Amino acid sequence: MSSSVSYLRQLSSGRETYKSTSWRWGTTTSTTTTTNYYHSGGGCGESQMEELNNMYGGDNGGAGGMVVKKRVMVLVDQSSHSKHAMMWALTHVANQGDLLTLLHIIPHNNNNNNNSSSSSSSSPPFVANSLGALCKACKPEVEVEALVIQGPKLATVISQVKKLEVSVLVLGQKKPSPFINCFCGTSSTEEFVEQCIKNADCLTVGVRKQSNGMGGYIISTRWQKNFWLLA
Repeated sequence: MSSSVSYLRQLSSGRETYKSTSWRWGTTTSTTTTTNYYHSGGGCGESQMEELNNMYGGDNGGAGGMVVKKRVMVLVDQSSHSKHAMMWALTHVANQGDLLTLLHIIPHNNNNNNNSSSSSSSSPPFVANSLGALCKACKPEVEVEALVIQGPKLATVISQVKKLEVSVLVLGQKKPSPFINCFCGTSSTEEFVEQCIKNADCLTVGVRKQSNGMGGYIISTRWQKNFWLLA
């Protein structure tokens, strides 16, 4: 385990039993125990949309110069689209002093996790730990936390957003398959993102990196769908 890991803690969520582990990479000027993070909640559309627009300015200050810190959560795994979402959140949403939480969820029926070593490059702890270290190296002024939780995917995301008072949830999206859309309708990944956008108690953004040399990202929120952001 990397020497940059500051602590290891166990989490539990309500009546559901989760096997979970987490790491945090802090800053040298602040401690996580004394930091208050802004939670936008899910009830006010206008304020959340204004918050999303203000993020692109990179200004984390509020009225009267008060610094408003937020917790940004990204759902990660070994897929390329989740890594694109993670880097987008790191460069477009997380500002100095914010906390970036990388959440890796393992299904209850995943028996491979019990048989694999935590040092294996394919194991969830290794994936979460390496992605967290990458984020901290790319943007040291942002605090980074990696969580590995076993449980139902949607329920775990919804419960952790509420429990950790997340301000912004960022989810990676795959490029839609014409075959799947034609014969099967909405894919399971698209349906999952839509359910999170609809039910998560925070500002939720679906992110897909543009392909074919076009550049930029396609983002979706509760108020905008498939919006092309050239940045």
